[in-house]
Amino acid sequence: PKNDNWWEACTDPKDVARVESKTVIVTKQQRDTVPIPIGGSTSQLGSRMREADSHADRQGHIKRCMSGRSMCVVPNSMGPVNSSLAKFGVQVTDSPYVVASMGVMTRMGTPVMEKLAEGAEFVRCQHSLGRPLPLKAPLINQWPCNPEKVLISHLPDSRQILSFGSGYGGNSLLGKKCFALRIASRIAKDEGWLAEHMLILGITNPQGVKRYIAAAFPSACGKTNLAMMKPTLPGWKVECVGDDIAWMKFDSQGKLRAINPENGFFGVAPGTSLKTNPHAMATISKNTIFTNVGETSDGGVWWEGLEPPPSGISLTDWLGNLWKPGDSKPCAHPNSRFCTPAGQCPIMDPWWESDEGVPIDAIVFGGRRPEGVPLVYESFNWRHGVFIGAAMRSESTAAAEHKGKVVMHDPFAMRPVLRLQLWRLPETLAEHGDQESAHAAPQDLPRQLVPEGSADQFLPVARVRRELPSARVDLPSLRTHQRKRGSPKEHGRLVA
Repeated sequence: PKNDNWWEACTDPKDVARVESKTVIVTKQQRDTVPIPIGGSTSQLGSRMREADSHADRQGHIKRCMSGRSMCVVPNSMGPVNSSLAKFGVQVTDSPYVVASMGVMTRMGTPVMEKLAEGAEFVRCQHSLGRPLPLKAPLINQWPCNPEKVLISHLPDSRQILSFGSGYGGNSLLGKKCFALRIASRIAKDEGWLAEHMLILGITNPQGVKRYIAAAFPSACGKTNLAMMKPTLPGWKVECVGDDIAWMKFDSQGKLRAINPENGFFGVAPGTSLKTNPHAMATISKNTIFTNVGETSDGGVWWEGLEPPPSGISLTDWLGNLWKPGDSKPCAHPNSRFCTPAGQCPIMDPWWESDEGVPIDAIVFGGRRPEGVPLVYESFNWRHGVFIGAAMRSESTAAAEHKGKVVMHDPFAMRPVLRLQLWRLPETLAEHGDQESAHAAPQDLPRQLVPEGSADQFLPVARVRRELPSARVDLPSLRTHQRKRGSPKEHGRLVA
């Protein structure tokens, strides 16, 4: 499609996704980052670096790393600036791409500086491409990066993020996964709230009753498409609050509320089309930064999933080569992205920038499972739902550097973002559930829902119970937790 005020960046082929193997948490104790494995095995749910090693690596990387380039300072707010859940950050970077993208994804500029001048705390974010001038070797795709020395380290105790060697958004836009999930999950633990890898949407039925739902899916598993859904059922309406991250906290009345800390969408382009997500296509029609997509000869962008261009229009792939349908390699990289302002989405919820957040009525867990499990089922109760979230597995995608389609453990869709104290989370969430709460009578789903291509397999759908929590919280217990800032057992109890 042709777009108004659009920009495209094409990266080095070695800098196209999150580098999970080079992403670490720096803590004094190993158990504060990952469970201590038996027999010297490596944890699949996180990577810890010792403080001494982190300091040595930092000194080796930082010296003159921005020499010859302009250093930009990016004050930003994750969340509406005046929200009680908003958190502030200051990022320094030598990448103009990062500055432009952060201007889309965060609230940036004077309002944030005013908050900082008033003494607001902030997360310190340092990013460098690791290619000082003059260059010692030529660039590929005119994209500066240093893939051999990539390291993204997080220091939760001092609220710092250090990113070196990569310009890809997941590694360099430090307000996203690095701040809003990794560091924020530590802040949330200390302050008694939750930072989750979840979309937020509002859904209204034909009777006018509206509910807000949070849903946790791994990257490239459909969060954006679901958050911007165009219902086919008459009378139903879906409105988007956010497509990637949710910060959730109980209010003074004991109601669980959530904000979207981001100000834009950093979505996967391939597969996005007028057929699959017309609202996303409308959103990216202007003021959008595209990364690693194809380009049409008449000045448009293109990726797999879109209609072929008209006759006479040629295509150039993300590596700068002429491309035609049927070529062995894709025109757009499988993890190519669009970065676009959330306010342009035609179905943004009227309360998406509410300072207090929207009330959450249900939580959904999901992912890519090609076979062996029902497509849809419900938990029996809150604790069973926590168990389901903790047991999640999902097929790897192009959003990270993993090769092939491997089904991996992905509890709460948080494995790639290295949740701090992940081993404590199931117990923490389970404390919100009330074992004595009354449940509605169990119901049977009307038919079996099975994965595509599994019509010849018998997969019984679980007999389920519906529990839409009208949440209230044991406030004295929650206040005790906030004072002690300690054991997850001190969380308030959720009562359905």
